[in-house]
Amino acid sequence: MSIIGVGIDVAEIDRFAASLERTPALARRLFRESELLLPSGERRGVASLAARFAAKEALAKALGAPAGLYWTDAEVWCEDSGQPRLRVTGTVAARAAELGVRAWHVSLSHDAGVASAVVVAEG
Repeated sequence: MSIIGVGIDVAEIDRFAASLERTPALARRLFRESELLLPSGERRGVASLAARFAAKEALAKALGAPAGLYWTDAEVWCEDSGQPRLRVTGTVAARAAELGVRAWHVSLSHDAGVASAVVVAEG
């Protein structure tokens, strides 16, 4: 296997929170319902959402940042262990297939008011 692309992104948590507050419909344009809710059914915290948004930006960068990708065609989810994973469909899956991506690696973090993510696309 070889590395096809690497992406990294950061999001200022307070700025992201202000964007969500200013534009309530934004969350539905960026995230699937499963990303907005914790397994308990409670709303996910803004720091976690900012990290997931950073992962989607990093994913786009790993794919060469082509136009036409839909935010909701990339889903960030976590295994029971807490390890983050990516699930891609639609426009994102099509671009990944074009490039020969067979596996994804993702790391999320948030601290000191900043959320970050790294995504590696492997072929």
